[in-house]
Amino acid sequence: MAGMQTPVEKAIWFIESHFSHAITLDDLAWVCGLSRFQVSRLFSYATGTPVTAYVRGRRLTEAARALADGAPDILAVALQAGYGSHEAFSRAFRDQFGLSPAELRARGHLEGLALVEPLREDPVVPVHLPAPRLVSLGPLLIAGIGRRFADDDFAGIPALWQAFHPYLGAIPGQKGQTAYGLVAGTAAAGGTYFYLAGVEVSDLADLDSSFTGMRLPAQRWAVFPHEGHVTTIASTIHAVFAQALPAAGLTAGDMPDLLERYDGRFNPWTGAGGLEIWVPVE
Repeated sequence: MAGMQTPVEKAIWFIESHFSHAITLDDLAWVCGLSRFQVSRLFSYATGTPVTAYVRGRRLTEAARALADGAPDILAVALQAGYGSHEAFSRAFRDQFGLSPAELRARGHLEGLALVEPLREDPVVPVHLPAPRLVSLGPLLIAGIGRRFADDDFAGIPALWQAFHPYLGAIPGQKGQTAYGLVAGTAAAGGTYFYLAGVEVSDLADLDSSFTGMRLPAQRWAVFPHEGHVTTIASTIHAVFAQALPAAGLTAGDMPDLLERYDGRFNPWTGAGGLEIWVPVE
């Protein structure tokens, strides 16, 4: 059973998972179990940044990334960032970065900008796992949105899930409502790993270029519960590989490194409800 996480960790996760939508102090207070005043003060004290400034900076930073990548419709980027008009977005964008959205898109890179990168405070908590449940399953086809991260970068994963959520139920050939976080390539050279937020599909041939598909072979899986808030998942994953697999006499396979399995018990609004860690084993 995972231990407790702090309100600031919950607040950061919530913001990173929902900043493209309207976020109020009341939302954060409810998720953290504190008053508006308490969550505002704790967040500012722990991060050195007011909640409103962090949310605004994160929205504009992700908008800047989209524009530097050549997003064709500035108004669509503005709406995604939570602004109701091109004018309001352009004014906030210039205040944050010193140039207009159109100027950044024409420039095509982010060098020299005062970007607000995602915060992440992964609590280190004690985890005591039961013996794994063993499941033979596959082949498994997973499709969704993927991105490569630096080995020590876990802060961008909630935003990746946020980008994927609008596609849930709309991916060609989707099977069921269970979502998967697929981690692969952690042993590769270059100090990076690949993370795919996706769902099971019946066929990869029907996917368009906006989605990434991966085929996992038929194999045996060791399944472990993660019962705490999603912010404590790193401690559970560490316990799986450092303690639980060796204790069960099992050796991890290599494709993928692991799957995070989010079924109907998991609440994507609060991060609570629990999930499962699936590890291929030889």
